[in-house]
Amino acid sequence: MIWYRDLYVGESIIHKKKKVIWKIRHNAGQIGIYVITLASNGNNLLDIIPAQELLQKAYPKKELRVVGLAKGYDEAVLVAASIVDEVYRATGGFAVRAFLEEGKKGAGWQ
Repeated sequence: MIWYRDLYVGESIIHKKKKVIWKIRHNAGQIGIYVITLASNGNNLLDIIPAQELLQKAYPKKELRVVGLAKGYDEAVLVAASIVDEVYRATGGFAVRAFLEEGKKGAGWQ
């Protein structure tokens, strides 16, 4: 997985961000945590994936570009909406991938 430096995080886990990231990277169970990634296909803007799903050995997580974390599906939808809203306000469009990959100042991938 490739992580966005300026990660978008839901309010309920903002103070636990480093611990949640560590657990996901080390395949520890994360019930109720959702990972927001750049879309896996050209028809969507973002994907919302339960962190539990990433524990499957066959899951293609090597190329995932993680841009956000949230606790609970509702919060994940709010975080994803805030990302799309930020992109729209900054560019007037919905090119989320282009904005996050090259357009946002001071951000990048790690």
